[in-house]
Amino acid sequence: MRSLNSLSRILAVMACLSGGPVLAAEPPPAPANASLDNAGCLTCHDTKSPKIQLVDDAGKKRPLPAVNQGKHAKSVHAKMQCVDCHTDIVDNKAQHQKAAGVAKPDCATCHAKLWDEAKASPAGRERLGVVAQNIEAYQESFHARPDADNPERPKAYCSECHASHDFAVPLKGTPEREQWRLETLQTCGPQCHEEQIEDYETSAHGKLTMGKDDPKGAVCIDCHTSHEIRGSSSDPFKLKNVEYCGGCHLEELNSYRDTYHGQVNKLGYTYTARCSSCHGSHGILGADDPESKVHVDNRLKTCRQCHDGKKPGIAPATEGFISFGPHANSHDFEKYPQMWIATKFMVALLIGVFAFFWAHCGLWYYREWQERKAGKTVPHIQTAKLGLPEKHFERFSWGWRLAHLVFALITMTLILTGTTAMFSGSFWAPVVAEMFGGPKILGIIHRVAAVLFIGIFVIHFIYVMQRLLRDRSFRWFGPDSLIPNWKDLADCWGMFKWFFGKGPKPQFDRWTYFEKFDYWAVFWGVNVIGWSGMMLAFPHVTATYLPGWVFNVATLVHGEEAFLAAVFLFTVHFFNNHFRPDKLPPPDVVMFTGTQSLEEFRKEHPAHYQRLVNSGELEQYLVAAPSRQMHLGSVILGLALISVGLILLVLVGIGFFTG
Repeated sequence: MRSLNSLSRILAVMACLSGGPVLAAEPPPAPANASLDNAGCLTCHDTKSPKIQLVDDAGKKRPLPAVNQGKHAKSVHAKMQCVDCHTDIVDNKAQHQKAAGVAKPDCATCHAKLWDEAKASPAGRERLGVVAQNIEAYQESFHARPDADNPERPKAYCSECHASHDFAVPLKGTPEREQWRLETLQTCGPQCHEEQIEDYETSAHGKLTMGKDDPKGAVCIDCHTSHEIRGSSSDPFKLKNVEYCGGCHLEELNSYRDTYHGQVNKLGYTYTARCSSCHGSHGILGADDPESKVHVDNRLKTCRQCHDGKKPGIAPATEGFISFGPHANSHDFEKYPQMWIATKFMVALLIGVFAFFWAHCGLWYYREWQERKAGKTVPHIQTAKLGLPEKHFERFSWGWRLAHLVFALITMTLILTGTTAMFSGSFWAPVVAEMFGGPKILGIIHRVAAVLFIGIFVIHFIYVMQRLLRDRSFRWFGPDSLIPNWKDLADCWGMFKWFFGKGPKPQFDRWTYFEKFDYWAVFWGVNVIGWSGMMLAFPHVTATYLPGWVFNVATLVHGEEAFLAAVFLFTVHFFNNHFRPDKLPPPDVVMFTGTQSLEEFRKEHPAHYQRLVNSGELEQYLVAAPSRQMHLGSVILGLALISVGLILLVLVGIGFFTG
């Protein structure tokens, strides 16, 4: 009974302090022997005592909440005396006399002081540190801002949410904790957020929590947090809110991250669609509900909230947007058959290409290394007998070399800008995005580079075709053609026999089978990456003629094919041309100077060399060796490009495994 009477006084004090000058309406008389211990306070402030009403500055009466002794005994403050917090109370009379110069009870100040004292020996009192962190979060939160109607007070005090006298947070994982979560709805809603709780009550979440007491539904603190509550229009809240939704809807979060909307969001920008953009916030309904924003009858309207034609560069959404799958995945064939098929094809393509060519590189490295150790070399060419000791063989004209250099620079730009979005979850992607000025600038650079790439490709194709069509003697499947023929198949088989010591190394002609693969891979890549990129760059056009699932497939194919191209270039292509034992130390500069020594030419393309010797045409292709300055510049350029390529390979690898 003593603790009950004592605790009753606490509420009276807090009500007096929080409401400014107040008058007690019909205050109960305090016993003559009442003291300032808990028992004395509860004489008046217990739930069993007569209710105390206060009159605020506006003349309105409000009840002073009483202290429930049973709940208080289970609270975190159960062992404290009332006057431990209410240090300004000096007597036990109604209207309590206040001590001059003593601050009113303040949760934050008290807990901060306790944690400062506990830091020296925090063992067993770690929870105080958590409370201190919560205080810091609260002080930066939306609740700590001045109230619009009463600027002298914040929007919410600690005690308005925590009910200081019976506050207790049950342990995680217990039924009591789940029940406590559900009770927070009554704390947030009726007190301050009535409109929001009305919308929430009829939502998919509200039907679980308020209709069935099912803790699986999200409550206020799941989305808004408890202490670091931010304004819902702020970027930090928008970014965090997506993560909070993903805490329960992990599969949907992962599939969202695969879309451009999710990639931009993961980079730290909020101008693309988020969970709440499509589903709403407090009034979220299931997709099969006719009132839902994502119901099939309402989707186009929802998409047009952003794709409205009013924003620069964003055309109005068209009918195909309706069937776009923002949460499409690759493992649900029944729901997303196109994605399932496309994924299986791309995985098979990646595995097939990398398995073959990485095995090819590994075996080639081993075989060349073994021959170098054994001292096996190609016989030296006696160029002096030809009377041309200082001449080089011209393998590539200036047009080929220029196209190769521009292709290399543009390709690296495309890889960097594209994989920054593709692997937006990696640690490096947000850094790169910020360096470029954000995803919008990255997107512009990516599209400009893509247009340049396609433009140069088309120019190259037209130039080559018009020359070949005018050359009546050109054989389309002959040794000078880049079109694969039966010799390429025989050479490939012969290489594998040579790898295992079962035959001599093939005698390559002008173009090897792996060089032809490199060449035609560009045609494949330009078409696959180019067309899919065009579909994504002009979604309103695509969705006018094609269903929305095309966006899902195009995004998958565009990214996976780009990944294949990047990894192939910086592993297989670099190995074939720069990192084989016979090429070390890198780089091979033939693509920059356009020439190579006769000895190197004969070693790399013996069949071509012999064919030119036999026909007497070799001299037509002999030119002066590049100057020392030209050679040195080519080496520097080659090393720079290789270094950038290897850095990009590392970034792509990190993104693949972590992003």
